[in-house]
Amino acid sequence: MTQLDRHLISLADGLLSAGCIKFGEYTLKSGLKSPIYIDLRQIITHPKLLAEVAQAYLPLISNLSFDRIAGLPYAAIPIATAISLAGNYPMIYPRKEVKTYGTKAEIEGEYHGGETVVVIDDLATTGGSKFEAIEKLIGAGLVVKDVVVLVDRQSGAKESLAQAGYSMHAVLTINEMLDYWESTGKVEKDKIEATREFLKQSS
Repeated sequence: MTQLDRHLISLADGLLSAGCIKFGEYTLKSGLKSPIYIDLRQIITHPKLLAEVAQAYLPLISNLSFDRIAGLPYAAIPIATAISLAGNYPMIYPRKEVKTYGTKAEIEGEYHGGETVVVIDDLATTGGSKFEAIEKLIGAGLVVKDVVVLVDRQSGAKESLAQAGYSMHAVLTINEMLDYWESTGKVEKDKIEATREFLKQSS
C-alpha cells in the first residue's frame, strides 16, 4: 500500500467530499459501465479546494525547467490559473477551437517561439487529449517536455506519453487514493474492489 503524506490525504478527502470522485454505476463516454466517476470540474465550486489543488502541483512543477505553463481547456484552465497565481508562473493555453475572427489565435496568452512550456491538465486517462494539445503548442513553435496532472487514472497515459518522449507527473494516482480510502474505511470495501477490478480490465 502506498502511504500518502498529510497534504495529499487532505487533498484526497477534499476531492471525495466535493463529489469530484464518485462511486456507483456510471456510463462513460466510451459506453463502458464504470463503478467510479471522476469529475474534477467540480473543483472550481470550492475555492479552498482549488487553492489546495494548486499548492499540490507546485512541488512537482518547481523541479522542472520551463518558461510558461499551459493549461488545457476546459477543465484545467482554472487549475492552471490558480497554479499561475500561487507560483507566479506565466500562463498560456491552447484553444479547443481556433478563433475565426480577430487574431485567429490557436494559443491564448503571450509567448515566444523556442520557449519551453509545462502542460497542466486535471486528469490523465489514455493521453489522447494531451497529444492534441501538445501538437498545437509545438505547431506554435513551443517546446514541450513535461505534462503534470492532478489525478492519474492509470489507464495508459503515462506510458503512451513516455513512448512519445514526454514525462508525465501526477499529484495523485487512483490506486494511491483507493489504498488510502480502503485503509481508513472512508469508502466501502466492495466499491474499492469493484473499482480495482474495473481499472485492471480497462487498462
